[in-house]
Amino acid sequence: MQNVDQMVKEAKERTLKEYQENVRLKEGTAFANHMGWSDINPYEIVKRVSKKTLVVREMTAIEDESWKPKFVVGGFGGHCTNNNNQKWNIKPNLDNPLIRIRLSKNKGWRDKWGNRFQIDNKPRKKYDYNF
Repeated sequence: MQNVDQMVKEAKERTLKEYQENVRLKEGTAFANHMGWSDINPYEIVKRVSKKTLVVREMTAIEDESWKPKFVVGGFGGHCTNNNNQKWNIKPNLDNPLIRIRLSKNKGWRDKWGNRFQIDNKPRKKYDYNF
């Protein structure tokens, strides 16, 4: 049993090491989306401090006028039937503060408060109308 546990541990460590070494900001990968419980908020990567540290700034997201939530009776106060089809106009906002996010050993990209971020090639916004 010791060998199996040791093999699993080594595989996890190897995978994490490969991930950390391969995290390079590729051309066009300029966003770090904040992953809430069910909401997503767009951040732009402003600066790469090191392999494990990025400086990011929240972007402004305004709901596109071509999309309106459609509610039916149900849930807490209604159920949004087109929740997964949201459209947002996203643009940089230089007035927002800069924050640092770091790549942790076990938990991916996090800020100092423990909020999760996902590196992406496009900014994403989602508001969960069904929560």
